[in-house]
Amino acid sequence: MSQLTYVFRSAPHGSASGREGIDALLAASAYCEEISVIFMGDGVYQLLQGQQPAGILSKDYAPMLKLFDLYDIEQVYVCTQSLIERGVAHADLVIEAHQIDQPQLQTKLQQAGKLLTF
Repeated sequence: MSQLTYVFRSAPHGSASGREGIDALLAASAYCEEISVIFMGDGVYQLLQGQQPAGILSKDYAPMLKLFDLYDIEQVYVCTQSLIERGVAHADLVIEAHQIDQPQLQTKLQQAGKLLTF
């Protein structure tokens, strides 16, 4: 299977998109060794610690993000500009993600074999 890049652009818990994307990502890791994950735009909110989605009757899938290491998903990136625009500090993230700027982000997207957006 070719290189896969998962891009998360939407805020969590407003729809099932984020949770379904994480499910698909973890499932694909069994078949593909070259997986990249990029959080950009409102997708950076998916990485925030301390979310309490039970208040809106939604499932907390942040613990699934912590499984990335177990599934050997090491290429995890977060857009620096998206963090700054939303006032999110790197220390507020639930998992470790490499910060990348806009030019690096464009390069990653152009190099993607298959691009899946959630």
